[in-house]
Amino acid sequence: MPGGIPSPEGGTLIFEVQTNLDRLATLGTTPYGKRCIAVGLEGTVTGPKLSATILAGALDFELALSNGVIEVEDILVFRMEDGKYIYSRSAGVGPDAKDVRVVMDFEAPDGSAVEWLNTGQFVARRFLNESAKTLSLRVYDVSNSAADAANVIRIAKPAGAKPQPWDFRQKHPAEKPGQELIVESVGLSPSQRVGPSKRGTRNIIPITGGDITGRITGRVLAGGADYQNLSAPPAIDARYLWQASDGEIIIVRNTTSAADGLVPTFETRSEGPYAYLNTGLYLSSNPGVANGGVKITMYDSAK
Repeated sequence: MPGGIPSPEGGTLIFEVQTNLDRLATLGTTPYGKRCIAVGLEGTVTGPKLSATILAGALDFELALSNGVIEVEDILVFRMEDGKYIYSRSAGVGPDAKDVRVVMDFEAPDGSAVEWLNTGQFVARRFLNESAKTLSLRVYDVSNSAADAANVIRIAKPAGAKPQPWDFRQKHPAEKPGQELIVESVGLSPSQRVGPSKRGTRNIIPITGGDITGRITGRVLAGGADYQNLSAPPAIDARYLWQASDGEIIIVRNTTSAADGLVPTFETRSEGPYAYLNTGLYLSSNPGVANGGVKITMYDSAK
């Protein structure tokens, strides 16, 4: 929000999200700050404007900066009582963990009873309870809230803080696969199809787990999904986690924005054994069908 993020409570409450967590993983310090990731179990959505279910596998990426500022990215999938789906990928910030405000963004099916979510202005108050392993979002319509000095929050990043990317890396035309990095086998659940919405035709394929072999060995953790957009040109955007055999957690994003092939990027502990993933350039094969899921090979990038 260009004018700043207003206090959510200055708007009108439309619903609350409540979900228990399957896991709460602390990576430690990555190139962007101290990273913590929450993976949700199935949750509830209740309120005057919306009743639904939050599907298992929701992702909450929390980043704590050196001055105490908290940045978050939340990825949620809602299932309505009529069986339709809503996709939400949102970003938020706060001066500390007690005042985190998330600017909610929704992709609801065109022509559905909740199409109004595509155009409104919504801010959520986020609560993460680490000891209870719960995550909640209290979502307000702030369309009529005045963004004045009394209720706007503005954040200053520490000097030299590296901004975390929102978009994915694009493949250079000269890049080609080099040495093999890993082979992953990924289990998938049936698709959750939003259908046509404000950014195209969204289709979500949840990730249920798997394994990785090669230069790194370990597991693909349950949670996250391929949040693909089927509009021309189709785009894959898979977000999920690896746990290496030594326990280290690695954030994986494997993407493409045309017929150029997949481009994976990673985030992991800066002082950890896989820190090279933070700065390396990598390419990926397209998914191949295997054992009810997909098999993917990732490579060093070469020119």
